[in-house]
Amino acid sequence: MESTTYNEKSGYAPRVWQVGALCRAIADALDARFNPVTVGGEISGFTRAASGHCYFSLKDESGQMRCAMFRRAASLLDFNPRDGDRVEVRGRLGVYEQRGELQLVVESMRPAGQGTLFEQFFKLKAKLEQEGLFDSARKRPLPLMPRGIGVVTSLGAAALHDVVIALQRRVPHIPVVVAPAAVQGEGAPRELMQALNSLYALHDGAGADHTVPVDLILLVRGGGAMEDLWAFNDEQLARTIARSPVPVVCGVGHETDFTIADFVADVRAPTPTAAAELAAHPTDAWLAAVQTLETRLQDAVLRHVDRQSQRLDLAASRLGRPSSLAHRQHMLLASVQQRLQHSVHLSLQSRRMALDRAGQDVAPALRRALQQAADRCHRADVRLGLLDPTLVLKRGYAWLTLENGSTLTSVTQARAGQSVRATLTDGAVDLTVAS
Repeated sequence: MESTTYNEKSGYAPRVWQVGALCRAIADALDARFNPVTVGGEISGFTRAASGHCYFSLKDESGQMRCAMFRRAASLLDFNPRDGDRVEVRGRLGVYEQRGELQLVVESMRPAGQGTLFEQFFKLKAKLEQEGLFDSARKRPLPLMPRGIGVVTSLGAAALHDVVIALQRRVPHIPVVVAPAAVQGEGAPRELMQALNSLYALHDGAGADHTVPVDLILLVRGGGAMEDLWAFNDEQLARTIARSPVPVVCGVGHETDFTIADFVADVRAPTPTAAAELAAHPTDAWLAAVQTLETRLQDAVLRHVDRQSQRLDLAASRLGRPSSLAHRQHMLLASVQQRLQHSVHLSLQSRRMALDRAGQDVAPALRRALQQAADRCHRADVRLGLLDPTLVLKRGYAWLTLENGSTLTSVTQARAGQSVRATLTDGAVDLTVAS
């Protein structure tokens, strides 16, 4: 739908975009809809600038796209890309505002056909996305003041230390429950699911046996290769996260790392520390808010006291001359009494005149009503007489009936030798049908 703006002269008119603003809006829409994205194709026009940045196009039989790979990402390549190479790149779509061109900023590149883990990842991602596990509608907002925060990670992981330090600094008053689990290896998905289920039970049974009620869960792990993070791409783990009774923040790996758990969780954090910072607002912020509310409350109380003081001063000035106040009230009462008496007198006089007029009109109206009723009865008597069937019989007609008493109205009802009764104006005659 085209956006509009309101103009006092012409009413609603299409919005006029600035070029740079439109490019930024398109870039934001692409980022929200597609990123991160993995694209496969053939390299064309590959160049490496003196700065270390790489520029090329990625194409196939039906289209091509301009790509840029900055020095940091290019330094991590373990092969030398050349024109004609078929590769798979992972990056973020954007708009190069200076030229208004669609551009893919490549963060990693590998030759096409390598790595079955990527194929499994995207296959599972497409399946769960089709089922709606990634829908934004099912994402829940994080509680402002959770009663308890659950953390699922390895006890020996550096991520646990980072999360605990961040939580102690920001919300030292909120209890933290750590559910240990392996975050790497073959049995890691099973342990992660068990840890999550143990925290779910704490939320469902909040307050039982003096346990800490958990209103928010952090699923965290440090960075690593895709193989190291593969436990967080498990399908059953994703479904366990999806049925969590409380919001889940997933902080696995670094900012460029994405796992299935990131997409299923209610909120994705770029790092474990960022997950802890998202979990709760810092105590200083709450104290500042309380101080602001205190100031506003004091101001409101002072304003109320001032208003009440003014009312008290006004009341005191009035009570200083009670005789004058009583005299005004006496005059007001006399005026009200006079208006009330006058109103009652006028009302009684009006009703008396209406009653006299009604008495004068009753007798003529009654006579007219009786005459009209008599006329109606006469007309009804005349119409009723015209419906007398004997008048028809006097003109030579007869009323034919069969032996069973039913009226003979058609020749199809009669047969030869049948007895028929003909009713005339002065009696009845029995007849026999000859033919």
